[in-house]
Amino acid sequence: MRRKDREVTDINEIFDILQRCDTVRIGMRGENYPYVVPVSFGVEMADGKPVVYFHCAREGLKLDLLKKDPRVCVEGDIFIRIEPTDHGITTRYESFIGFGKCEILTNHEEIVHGLKVLCDHYGYFNYDLDRCRGIPLLHVGRIVLDEATGKRNLPI
Repeated sequence: MRRKDREVTDINEIFDILQRCDTVRIGMRGENYPYVVPVSFGVEMADGKPVVYFHCAREGLKLDLLKKDPRVCVEGDIFIRIEPTDHGITTRYESFIGFGKCEILTNHEEIVHGLKVLCDHYGYFNYDLDRCRGIPLLHVGRIVLDEATGKRNLPI
């Protein structure tokens, strides 16, 4: 990273940034070009690593690409504002990038757990997933971030 003064290396700080993101983007190997898609998500720590859960339809390009190559890049950011500085204009932000492999869950208990983590992330604590008739219509992906780094340029 060129700007070491903005780098975030502490996994707990990276996890904090991740928890405060509204959306993450998953980058994967496409047919002719990289493919990046924004997803709703939930996150938890497991064995000292951030674990990202997302849901998606049971078919589509994202799933086709993940079946061919489960290696992904996950990105999230928090835009604070743009402001003038002595040198011009700068963006105040926090962001992270992580790398891991995506696993599409098949075990019902793991699927429900992933959906609970996702619901909790958006403030739907204790949501009764048993009433959710849509579970059979979706897939849940789990990405353990084996590598992650963050960057920030906070207001002074």
